[in-house]
Amino acid sequence: MAALAERRIIPHDELKARSERKAEASEAAEAITPAVEARPEHLRLLEALLFAASAPLDEKTLGARLPQDVDLRQTLRALQAEYGPRGVNLVKLGNKWAFRTANDLSWLLTKEAVVPKKLSRAAIETLAVIAYHQPVTRVEVEEIRGVVMSKGTFDVLMETGWIRPRGRRKTPGRPITYGTSEDFLSHFGLEALGDLPGLEELKGSGLLDGRLPPGFSVPAPSDDPALRDDEDPLEPGDLDLGLAPPPERVEE
Repeated sequence: MAALAERRIIPHDELKARSERKAEASEAAEAITPAVEARPEHLRLLEALLFAASAPLDEKTLGARLPQDVDLRQTLRALQAEYGPRGVNLVKLGNKWAFRTANDLSWLLTKEAVVPKKLSRAAIETLAVIAYHQPVTRVEVEEIRGVVMSKGTFDVLMETGWIRPRGRRKTPGRPITYGTSEDFLSHFGLEALGDLPGLEELKGSGLLDGRLPPGFSVPAPSDDPALRDDEDPLEPGDLDLGLAPPPERVEE
């Protein structure tokens, strides 16, 4: 004979509490439902289009997806006002529209990262010339390399912080002289410029052709930061020529 299932008698107080909770949940659902239904369909459609877009959309594209009797600009303004106090805002970018993080919250999503950049051959050669021949001017670097250098090559080396302006050469035009920085030594693991490889080391590593012209030599770089006799100190106005570090790197 099959066993009879045990029946539990639910107390009256528990039945009443359950009924009350069910009634409260039903009232809450009814309070929410009208608000959702009252929102215009074309407003929801416009919202969906902008959220799904991978790039800002112009009004012509948006208007083509909405019913013909919809006032697009009025709908955009309504949606913009609705999202005004939220963490995401609807913004106009030129003649296009897109959702963007609210300006006062953008700092939360800011991510700083070091992006490694591979130096071009021209930049590597320029850095080597400056390291071994400093203090040296831009024209002198070009004479040593035998090619005219683009402005971007020097800019890249300045951005890395591996070279720095030292002074001005005491010659007509007073060109700026350059040398390496402490960041250069730190990056390449050097205690001093004298630790740079010499002629025999460069030949042994294959960086120099064994068939070098007679009298060829590699200069011994100097660690002396003091200006040479043929250099004048930089003037305050020189910092306005892009020689100063970016504002965020200036120490107070």
